[in-house]
Amino acid sequence: MRFELLLVKLKINWDTEFQFYMQIITLTSDTGLQDYYVAAMKGAILKLIPNANIIDISHSIKPFDVAEAAYQVQSCYKEFPTGTIHIIAVDSEPLINTSNPSYPTIMKFQGQYFISNDNGFIGTFLDENHPDELYRFDDVHNDDSLLKFPTKNCFIPLAAKIAQNIPITTFAKPTESYKRAFKQKPIIDQYSIQGTVIHIDSFGNLITNITKNDFDRFGANTPFTIYYVDKDYFIDRISKTYNDVPMGERVAIFNSNDLLEIALNRGANRGTGGASKLFGVRMGEIIRVEFTPAGSHRDFQFM
Repeated sequence: MRFELLLVKLKINWDTEFQFYMQIITLTSDTGLQDYYVAAMKGAILKLIPNANIIDISHSIKPFDVAEAAYQVQSCYKEFPTGTIHIIAVDSEPLINTSNPSYPTIMKFQGQYFISNDNGFIGTFLDENHPDELYRFDDVHNDDSLLKFPTKNCFIPLAAKIAQNIPITTFAKPTESYKRAFKQKPIIDQYSIQGTVIHIDSFGNLITNITKNDFDRFGANTPFTIYYVDKDYFIDRISKTYNDVPMGERVAIFNSNDLLEIALNRGANRGTGGASKLFGVRMGEIIRVEFTPAGSHRDFQFM
């Protein structure tokens, strides 16, 4: 019996140590790659979590744009295994001496951990969901050094504690409140959906906030027209892949996140730069879908 208990204890210790040394950490930041910031963050992680597996989600977030950070993390977190720790280094400096403070916050959601300043990221990431666990780290009151490069000096040490299986309640306080950044929702009426471009990827593809579920509510076989820029630019069918249309042709698909995407098949080259440059569409511009279900007789007016 003692031998069996010893084996169980050794297995628990091995599992804990293995998880610590193989911990997956993701980084999302608005620092860009020009300066030393990303290297400093990765160095700090490796100093505290040797052999950590560090994954870059994006370092090209628009400065302080927590909604864009939420979009990027939301788009890929499901691909990571249970126990992954996501560090969001966007608008990361805590605000503690104001009427509307923001503290470093740890969220557990669907078996993964998210560490961010409470600046609206958490609420925007969750959308209609709720956190499984939520904690506020308020020791920043007692140590000014945590406010300097807070991702490196505060968020990463918190991640190291989580990786070592130290109970979060020993260093952070449970909370139920979190902020939500503004997130544009599609406007849906009887015969149309009016959405916006929420992201333009590196191929120049236009990703909108219109979902497949938004489309499906009008019926699978209902005719529709997608308008962008003006009445001269439209698409009237959803393709399964980019290559469903000839090279250089406009195409609409639902991407891997079930968001409506407008692109040019193989259009991201030096000549056109993709749909964004060819059509002159920018972030925040309107994309309108008009449906003509059987029995509806009306003249649609575009915007």
